[in-house]
Amino acid sequence: MASSTSFSDMNLSIVGLGTEYPPYELKADALSTLSDRFYPESASMKKVLGVNRFTGIDTRSSVGDPDHPAVNKEKAPSIKELHDIFMNDGVPLAIRAAGKALKESAIDASQITHIVATTCTDSANPGFDHYVAKELGVSDKVEKVLLHGVGCSGGLATLRTGANLALGHAARGKPARVLCVALEVSTTLVRSELDSINELQETRIGACLFSDCASAVVLSNGIGEQATPIYDLLGWDHRTLRDTEVDLGFDVDPLGWKVVLTPRVPKLTGASIKPAFEDLMSQLPDLPANYRAPSDFDWAMHPGGATILTGAERAMDITPEHMRASYDTYINHGNSSSATIFSVMNRLRSKEMDELAPGGNVKDYVVGCAFGPGITVEMCMLKRHQPRADASRVVHGLQTPPMTDSDAASDNVSDGEWSTSESVEERLPEADRQFVAQALEKLDLD
Repeated sequence: MASSTSFSDMNLSIVGLGTEYPPYELKADALSTLSDRFYPESASMKKVLGVNRFTGIDTRSSVGDPDHPAVNKEKAPSIKELHDIFMNDGVPLAIRAAGKALKESAIDASQITHIVATTCTDSANPGFDHYVAKELGVSDKVEKVLLHGVGCSGGLATLRTGANLALGHAARGKPARVLCVALEVSTTLVRSELDSINELQETRIGACLFSDCASAVVLSNGIGEQATPIYDLLGWDHRTLRDTEVDLGFDVDPLGWKVVLTPRVPKLTGASIKPAFEDLMSQLPDLPANYRAPSDFDWAMHPGGATILTGAERAMDITPEHMRASYDTYINHGNSSSATIFSVMNRLRSKEMDELAPGGNVKDYVVGCAFGPGITVEMCMLKRHQPRADASRVVHGLQTPPMTDSDAASDNVSDGEWSTSESVEERLPEADRQFVAQALEKLDLD
């Protein structure tokens, strides 16, 4: 019998998943375009633009391109302007992502009992979840929770919160169908970040990493009409790393929000994964005997940056193939904050990702992990069922940001949630190689 501190027979399953990215894809030159238009050349701006060329991201998904009117005014957009874009361009993404999750679950919107939503790129009352529920035709009696202050860990935080709500209904013998929704519109903050780089001469890399996305899952507690499961949710772990609130955050500002990211983040997050994994495993004594070491599992890791992923590899002795969907999402879409983790989980179940599994062996169990402000660590254990039959994109071999001098020396030079993507020696002329090397040596993230 499982102990009172163990997860046992919760009968929780994800029965629908949906991801929606906006239509625009920003390449590295998008940031340079805006910098050249509105800001003078400076040491900090040059450093950020240099970093931007080596994040490992090919394209960042966005609601607009560098010619979007909101980012081409004399001043950066106000919170009011950012909110309008969030509502007009972002909320439809959330509606479509939730609609995809509902369609796959074969559950009518009227059967949704709870909505747990999150965003860190808007703040309004009612929250965006109100408009998603209204558009989908969810019952007026639906129980809604909108999580705030959880940042990049928000997706898994909605899943954990939804799971506890579903268990509460199960204890009363009632069915629960929980719609978890994450929506982020980050790219409109680019001018605010560039303002700070220019005015404060700080090396701020948020504008190099973040992207836009909406994603959703439908969680069932198994009571009532049955649906085909995608993942069973077996357990979770949540913790806060003490005295780290100054290291990772998203501070309010008259022109939106400002990324807080210190050089300690990769080491702090890397060191936190193993204890969280061990505690989670201790609460899952009934896992098969061949699922014990971290490398026995597939990993759905939130791709906060390439250094976060490579740090997880070192800490847990796993390979990029274990986190193949995380790398794929990061390279092709960037870091979409809270919405990213469900996108990774969605991508992981595709046939293309199956073909890239370590040794061709797709794991039945998946560890989900994300980090948020605080610093908070969210981790969960999933049991995977059969993958989707459809395939949206063909991948020939796993793409990862190649190792560079800065990766190899990460114990001495920490770079926050980023890492260079191409071989500096192969891609740059001598003068630029020297510049990048000097910038990495002196990199100071504020």
